Amino acid sequence: MPRSIPPPDWVISRRRQIGDQIRAARLHANLTQEAVANAIPMERPNYNRIEQGHASPTLDTLLLIADVIGVSVADLVR
Repeated sequence: MPRSIPPPDWVISRRRQIGDQIRAARLHANLTQEAVANAIPMERPNYNRIEQGHASPTLDTLLLIADVIGVSVADLVR
């Protein structure tokens, strides 16, 4: 089985920035990680990994997160 190639450092950095923006929008909406994760639905630890920048959400997941928080996907990835 071939090894996967890790993403470049700038991708990891940008993923963390997006996670920070998701967290800020969630906090602004007065939502907990648990509330967002349950609404998606997703396990809270997996949602936490997105906010921490340790996991890359799919586009579908980003759309769901944005909808629950009440912002556009563009607001999360600016």
